[in-house]
Amino acid sequence: MTDLSISRHADDSTKPQDTTAADINPHAVLGAEIIIEQLHKFYGSVKVLEDLDLHIQPGEFLAIVGRSGCGKSTLLRLIADLEKQSYGEIKFKSARHIREGITSDDIRVMFQDPRLLPWRSIEKNVQLGLDKAQHANASALLEKVGLKEKADLWPTQLSGGQRQRAALARALSHKPRILLLDEPLGALDALTRLDMQNLIEKLWTEQGFTAILVTHDVSEAVQLADRIILLDKGHIAKEFNVDLARPRQKGIAFTELEQQVLTAVLAT
Repeated sequence: MTDLSISRHADDSTKPQDTTAADINPHAVLGAEIIIEQLHKFYGSVKVLEDLDLHIQPGEFLAIVGRSGCGKSTLLRLIADLEKQSYGEIKFKSARHIREGITSDDIRVMFQDPRLLPWRSIEKNVQLGLDKAQHANASALLEKVGLKEKADLWPTQLSGGQRQRAALARALSHKPRILLLDEPLGALDALTRLDMQNLIEKLWTEQGFTAILVTHDVSEAVQLADRIILLDKGHIAKEFNVDLARPRQKGIAFTELEQQVLTAVLAT
C-alpha cells in the first residue's frame, strides 16, 4: 500500500483517550472509529470530493444529505474501498480496548437494489460468504427481520420491502463493524419505509455497529441519525447534531430540525 491508500490497520495509540463507544451509543460493542483527512476524489478534471475532513465516532449513526452529484455515494464507496481516493486518508480504529485492525471484511454495504442472487433461496442468500458454523447466526437474523417463514422462498417471491429486509439480514450476518447504507429505502412505499427505518434503528441499537446513511430524505436522516452532514460541491457545508430521544417522535423539535436541514439543502 502507498501513503494514499486506505489505512486498514490503524494504531489505537492515537485514539482520543476521553472518547469511547459508550459516549455515542451505550450498546456499542462492534463499531469502528473512522477518521477521514484531506480526502480528494477526481474523475478527470471533475472534482467530486475536495479536501474533506470527517471524524466518525465508534457506534455513531451518521447521515449524509445533499443534492444529487454532491459526492454522497462517492464518499460511501471510498469508505467501502470500492473506489480509490485521488489522495487523502481514510483510517479505521477498533472500538474495543485492544490493538485490533479493521479490514474490508468488517465493512458491509446495503444498496438501494437488494442484489439478492435469484437462483438462491432467501436463507442461502443471507448465508452467502459465511462459514457453516455461522449459518445459525444468519437464520437468527432472518427471524429478527421477520422473514423466518420466507427462508425457503426465492427472491422473486418476496415484495420489495421483504427483499430489502433480506439484504439487511445478509449484511448483518457478517457482524460488521461498519454498515454503509446507500439510499437503501428509496424505492419503498411510505409505510414499508417506516418499518425498515425502525428495523435498522433496532438492530443498530442491539449490535452497536457504526452506521453511515446516504439519503435524499431529510426526515429519514433526522429519524435515524445522531448527526447529519450536508455535502455541497465536495465539501461539508453544514453539520447538525440530532439531540432527540429515541425512539423518535415527530413533534415540534423534530419538525424544527427537519426544516433547518431542508432549508440548508435547498440553499446549496
